[in-house]
Amino acid sequence: MKKLSITLLAALSIMVSCNNNDENSSNPEPEVVVNENPASFKEIGSITIGGEGAAEITAFDEKTKKLFTVNNSGTNQIDVIDLSDPTKPTKIGKIDLTPYEGASNSVAVFDGKLAVALESTVNKQGNGKVVVFNTTDYSLIKQITVGALPDMITFSPDGKYIMTANEGEPSTDYLQDPNGTISIIEIANNYAVTTLDFASFASQSAALQKEGFRVSKFAKSFAQDIEPEYVTISDDSKTAWVTLQENNGVAKVDLTSKTITAIYPLGFKDFNTAENAIAVSDKNETAVFSPWKVKGMYMPDGISHFSANNVPYFVTANEGDAREYTAYSDIKRMKDMKLDPTVFPDAATLKLETNLGRLNLITDTGDTDGDGDLDEMVAFGARSFSIWNGNTGKIVYDSKNDLDKKSNDFGTYDNKRSDDKGSEPEAVVAVKMGSQNILFVGLERSDVFMTYDVTNPASPQYLQTVKTGDAPEGILFIPASKSPNKRSLLVVSSEGDGTVKIYQPALK
Repeated sequence: MKKLSITLLAALSIMVSCNNNDENSSNPEPEVVVNENPASFKEIGSITIGGEGAAEITAFDEKTKKLFTVNNSGTNQIDVIDLSDPTKPTKIGKIDLTPYEGASNSVAVFDGKLAVALESTVNKQGNGKVVVFNTTDYSLIKQITVGALPDMITFSPDGKYIMTANEGEPSTDYLQDPNGTISIIEIANNYAVTTLDFASFASQSAALQKEGFRVSKFAKSFAQDIEPEYVTISDDSKTAWVTLQENNGVAKVDLTSKTITAIYPLGFKDFNTAENAIAVSDKNETAVFSPWKVKGMYMPDGISHFSANNVPYFVTANEGDAREYTAYSDIKRMKDMKLDPTVFPDAATLKLETNLGRLNLITDTGDTDGDGDLDEMVAFGARSFSIWNGNTGKIVYDSKNDLDKKSNDFGTYDNKRSDDKGSEPEAVVAVKMGSQNILFVGLERSDVFMTYDVTNPASPQYLQTVKTGDAPEGILFIPASKSPNKRSLLVVSSEGDGTVKIYQPALK
């Protein structure tokens, strides 16, 4: 009887809401989803498409049941994987990108169109491209010029826009430093593109920095220093939120008017509390989590969004990132920094390698009185995910040290990264499963994803930790209504070992 009821349940498909990942945005769905347990994801299929750098970001095409995966391990190409049977993913082709003089950083799919973000291989600081292909025969539909170094691409949920976050990193000698930009492409208007920079916010620089926004002291201008990283677009396709990773901020974009309406400084996290205790040395035999007189800049990489009680929220993966160039580097070991003796009378003890000595700090932040020594220590990243109010940019919840401690308990925490950014939360994907808002968090250095119920944004509930490939970079949720087997799937792309793994939850 139980087996029959499950079969009927799967066949009838209970009508519930299910959101889609920004890497694979598509039309509002008919919302046909089986009744699944979001705390029970289990690996059902896997494919290795190459070595290091071979599986970074993946998108899914419902029409052809294909996965399209960025592969930069050798020739710049997109690998095509047949997912008609999720337990047996099979590579069936590739799209060679060398004719387009670009290396792919991200892919997205909507209604039979594959959009690829390409940074220039002729001049990395030059303008990049978006190249759109047909998902059936891989024929070229359109090439569009966007800003320098497009790092992430997504379709709006209604399919009207393609957006890219154009990071605009400098050359290693800093002689070329393009503006960081956001490009908005209107598909119906012959793929007309609007590229926005942040020059209009230069007058707000001092005020933003006072609230914890970061502008490098080496920057030639405000607009050149901004480095957009990742985009998420609201369900109504009217608002986008964009992480500015190295700047410790998030930009809000009005897609209707094609304007950047706000920059939200994310401030600092205090690691000097029991609930935020972190491991800071790679020289201890095991991870030792302790409070330290250190702050962390959130510096988010991935971003996603959801709504609760008609309030929009965005979620950030607070990875952290340094600028390391020949002309300028902003990272240094704590033991090599000069500390204010009044603030840190125990500096000699703190500088021991088994204490704070090995911790990487941000070199141009923390000298609050300008006398050449550090009055506070600021590290890269917050080692957490955070939930923020989408209307105000104010923090609603931070996961404290949950990600590192749970990975350590799970047995995959890499203590050799304690001196840097811990487990390095890389990706976040918020979706709807039944009546619950569910969040997946990918941890690049712990090689897992974690699942949380964020239905109450102020009090998320931990559900599960699941092993992935080496260095998970991309997380893609395929709702049951669009899935080849009519079951929800989670696809995780890992750039460390070139694997793409498919996970499925159990039925309730």
